[in-house]
Amino acid sequence: MIFDEIVNDAYEEREYPALLALAREWEVARPFDGLRVLVATPVFRNTLLQYRALIAGGADLVVGVAGGMPCDPGIVETLRENGIPVIGLQEALEMEVRCAESGDCAFDLVLDCAGQFAACHPRFGFVELTRSGVQFYEKSEHQVYVADSGIVKRIETCLGTGEGYVRALAQLGYDFYDGKKFVVFGSGKVGQGIVLQLLRSGANVHVVTDCSRGANPFLDANCVPVTDCNDLDAVASLVRGADFVVTATGVKGALDRPQVVEALLASGAVLANMGVEDEYGPGVPASRVLAEKKPLNFILEEPTHLKYIDASLALHAALGEQLVREAAANKNAGPMDPPSELEQRILSMTMQDGLIGAEIAEMMGW
Repeated sequence: MIFDEIVNDAYEEREYPALLALAREWEVARPFDGLRVLVATPVFRNTLLQYRALIAGGADLVVGVAGGMPCDPGIVETLRENGIPVIGLQEALEMEVRCAESGDCAFDLVLDCAGQFAACHPRFGFVELTRSGVQFYEKSEHQVYVADSGIVKRIETCLGTGEGYVRALAQLGYDFYDGKKFVVFGSGKVGQGIVLQLLRSGANVHVVTDCSRGANPFLDANCVPVTDCNDLDAVASLVRGADFVVTATGVKGALDRPQVVEALLASGAVLANMGVEDEYGPGVPASRVLAEKKPLNFILEEPTHLKYIDASLALHAALGEQLVREAAANKNAGPMDPPSELEQRILSMTMQDGLIGAEIAEMMGW
């Protein structure tokens, strides 16, 4: 298959059981024969496995990079050397105009990430990888599967993203094993994953979240102290005493409140963001935050280890196949959850044939 030399040098097959199974199945079934598929996942070495599966299935692949989405320039060059176009949003829209003039459709499928290419008009519809991208599709006239709506994406966000944050801090030389105090903003999937990895590392962790949403069983079970994000005096006090602050709320400008901003600027804490958006807001200069406010794990050669992102990328691609198969029957527009049977199939592949079955079982409480 394409990219074999890079893939085989970097990974063992048990790191990508779901994508490997799809590639082998699609080599025979060819579900994307004659279809142009635009894929907008962040371009890194591990995403080559997703591209490889789609190409095995007959896809005429186009890779999209827009909106400042992080990417590895070396992998971008590898794609171009292999004849795979890498384009931005404007180029994609220009392709649509040219194709429309001849009565054709530029893209049959768009596998999007963070809504970068939501302005396009694919024949069969979209698959959005992230929760942060759903807002761009709420009023879409196209069918849109949201990979982040189900259980599979929890493997990446709860296990992989948190591990990437810790790994990035270690790469930068920070010592956080000696009871250093971390303040984590956000208690969703990403926030919980960061907390889990920090607790395993022996850190002292405190979470700031919206307590009006009710109890959080994960935080309660791990005896993690929690402060309400609306108690600004308490939040500011926490920040001033922190060694590290990390944001994982998924909300643009979530920390953009005068008391909190003042505390952040006065604090000696190491600041980082793990969300797609700038969660600190304009009051905190980009220079004050690691990686200029971009998700910190994207400083790594592999932001999320393949073993944690394999299932997400497989679901992202398999939902594209689902759209093609359902084209005649399903005309619902707007965001849709992944079919549970498809998620269960990918979850089964990952647990039976992958390296992280025990970690997934622990995460799920099985």
